Amino acid sequence: MAYPTVAGPYGLVPVKLRSGVPYVGSVRQYSIASAYAVDLFFGDPVKLVTGGTIEFDTPDAAMTPIGVFQGCSYTDPGSNQKVFKQYFPASTAASDIVAYVADDPNLLFKVAVVSATTTIGDLAITDIGANGTLVDNTGSTITGNSKAALSDTTATTNTLPVRVIGLVEETKNSSGGYTEAYVSWNATMHAWGAILGV
Repeated sequence: MAYPTVAGPYGLVPVKLRSGVPYVGSVRQYSIASAYAVDLFFGDPVKLVTGGTIEFDTPDAAMTPIGVFQGCSYTDPGSNQKVFKQYFPASTAASDIVAYVADDPNLLFKVAVVSATTTIGDLAITDIGANGTLVDNTGSTITGNSKAALSDTTATTNTLPVRVIGLVEETKNSSGGYTEAYVSWNATMHAWGAILGV
């Protein structure tokens, strides 16, 4: 039987809660500072920073994610019209930038597995329950989508940001490896589970 293949990473896609209840698209609105100088793509991890705005959360052991970016709206400085975008273009200057963020700490995300940058890798059944790291790839300004992915190297290290909860059967490769996984935030990494406030 031929399985569909995963062409490349596509960011973190919320699919359901840990309880198994499907994700129904709920988001919370957060502000982005005017002229914030980093692109934010649909599916990128984001964090809450001092001042109450969100920024890109670089995938590393110091992550404190609030959730995953799901688009934004703002008054376009050129046309003076309200726009809704899949991604936030870096350095956009507006006083009303609103980000939509999937921020439930119990969310599970589907994510592509990579061996390096955007090269698709795979995991095995033995990786379920292990911790993993996210790989930061620059998203697409054409589609607006993130290219964040999950490294195919897992460990028990408690400072890694995500836990492998399950594997996606539909895109298993011909060698029996799983090219997509379901992950959740490690409880103490998520901003709502961290001991210290922002």
